[in-house]
Amino acid sequence: MLRTPTALAVLTATLCAATALPVQAATAADTHLEGRLPSGAAYLMDVPADWNGTVLLYSHGYRPAGAPLAAQNAPDPATLTKLLGEGYALIGSSYATNGWAITNAVPDQLATLDLFTAKFGAAEETIAWGTSYGGFVTTTLAERYPGRFDGSLSMCGLVQGGIANWNSTLDPVFALRTLLAPDADIPLAGFADQSAAVNAANALGTKVTEAQQTPEGRARIALAAALHNIPGYNDASQSEPAPTDWAGQQANQYAAITGLLQLPAFSWRQEAESRAGGNMSWNTGVDYTSMLARSPLYKEVTELYKEAGLTLRTDLKALNRAPRISADPAAVRWMRRTSALSGRLSDPQLNIHTTGDALIPVQAESAYRRAATAAGSGQLLRQAYVEAPGHCTFTTGEMTGALHTLEHRLDTGRWDASPEALNSRAQQEDPTTEARYVGYRPAAYPRPYDLAHPGDARP
Repeated sequence: MLRTPTALAVLTATLCAATALPVQAATAADTHLEGRLPSGAAYLMDVPADWNGTVLLYSHGYRPAGAPLAAQNAPDPATLTKLLGEGYALIGSSYATNGWAITNAVPDQLATLDLFTAKFGAAEETIAWGTSYGGFVTTTLAERYPGRFDGSLSMCGLVQGGIANWNSTLDPVFALRTLLAPDADIPLAGFADQSAAVNAANALGTKVTEAQQTPEGRARIALAAALHNIPGYNDASQSEPAPTDWAGQQANQYAAITGLLQLPAFSWRQEAESRAGGNMSWNTGVDYTSMLARSPLYKEVTELYKEAGLTLRTDLKALNRAPRISADPAAVRWMRRTSALSGRLSDPQLNIHTTGDALIPVQAESAYRRAATAAGSGQLLRQAYVEAPGHCTFTTGEMTGALHTLEHRLDTGRWDASPEALNSRAQQEDPTTEARYVGYRPAAYPRPYDLAHPGDARP
């Protein structure tokens, strides 16, 4: 959608009678508003005195159930300050609950936007943006409520959707249990409560810690990491291994695997299961030999198996013969209805992702590209990559430069999202920090699932 230039004065005159607070009065000074929506979600709004007419609706990332509800309207304080200085209105909510809260997040974000409009008048342009799980919320808003937004920006987003995410999270822990604890009764899904999930995580975590002490165990942990595409350099605190430093890469993956066990694969899964009404993921029919062959980490795994004196084929046969995990069909239907993406965009979306992301591997972008292409939205989507370790480790310049790249598309009707263009905009926004956009093409997502592909594997 092209932006339609409309003078703020004309907009104010048109809306003044219909809004709870006239635009001119609301923006006479910087305005900071906090409050509660009827759902109980907290909201936060910052509107500068020289509002430029654009409102940015920010969706925050995953927060565990039980954490305090706190509204957020920007990724971090530095980006908040930068964008307010450029005249943007920034709004966002806490969502009414934490956890896998998509059924709360979407209506609460829309209610926050409605409240903003009632208080300040209709924006000339409305952009949805978010990070991590918030990138998933952002894309859901863009797909399901296109009339409310002019464009969207998903940053390090969970854009593979819910079913694909939980399936892919199951694969590495299934490999770890099968290869490291074949006789242990460690459940991987269908948890009765948080205590059961934590106990299972601790039991498997102990086996993984022990395995890391031997060459055979390290090779098998690398295999599990490869099934989830966990990169060998995934945290800025790590030393960056050389391309053939297999031991260094595996050590870094081990750190990410322990984090996966501590929260996402067990505790966060149980919370999502409680919403879905059962286990929403499965590995019936999965060929782990083929999955590993497609992984960009295949070479590392084969080399570590050779060094350990293990036969990779034997372990892959064990994986493929192990009893599988089946899903609860009702839980899958709930997740499909609430948390699967369609790829159908009506307005431009830009996605950015770091290449060294262990929590939401960069291959998630391949999954959404696949969905958008099948849905006929490929020309509306652009994806760009920052060469950096970690999850959502963008600089302020990289994020605001991405925002301006999306705005350029809205202004002109054409994309200018090359690494060179993004780096130029990022450097303009933050001359003190090097911009790191690179040409990059992620491998295919291991097990994609979207509404544009009826033939995707079913439980």
